[in-house]
Amino acid sequence: MTSTPPPVRTVSALRLAVGTCVTGILLYTYVIGISRQGASLVDYFGYFTNLTSLLTAGILIVTGLISLRGKVVPSPLTSARAVAVACMIIVGIVYNVLVPGTGSAPPWVSATLHTIFPILLVLDWIFVDDRSPLPWRRLWVVLPYPVVWLGVVLVRGATDGWVPYGFLLPERGAASLATHVAGLLLALLASGALVWALSRIRTERRLPAVRRSSTRIGA
Repeated sequence: MTSTPPPVRTVSALRLAVGTCVTGILLYTYVIGISRQGASLVDYFGYFTNLTSLLTAGILIVTGLISLRGKVVPSPLTSARAVAVACMIIVGIVYNVLVPGTGSAPPWVSATLHTIFPILLVLDWIFVDDRSPLPWRRLWVVLPYPVVWLGVVLVRGATDGWVPYGFLLPERGAASLATHVAGLLLALLASGALVWALSRIRTERRLPAVRRSSTRIGA
């Protein structure tokens, strides 16, 4: 995979701002959870939405900072952003389609993390032309993060009994757990395939905010 030229300063600043806002929202929600329920930091970030939102926000912040300095965003960071977009698509679909309105966070927080944030990420991925097409042979990179998350959650469920979502409860049985885990991983692969495919949208069909490094001034 080749490195890609940095986006314009406006896009970089917006990524930095969005990443910072999401981090602030997560911190705010955790703090109010302490006063209401004595929220545990480990449990709080045991939720896929919270952990993925935090990691994605961090990726946006780092990407924005690198680009604002006029540097080329390295390809591993672009791959990480692709994985983050794929995971946040699943977050949005599960919350808004399969289990709408669940959760104890304030409604505006849920709307931001489960709807607005994923939409912004997808729009950024589609319309900002600052990365090369992702090679299909690297689609597997979508899986390690959710596999590790699932492993930790399943171990916790079997030891201290805590799981973030009811479908991962050990008492549901091995068959139910295996079915849900397989379904989640397949959905993530499908989401990743969509993100990989969107990286191949022709440059002319994106916003002309960023030009590739091969574009010559005055051409």
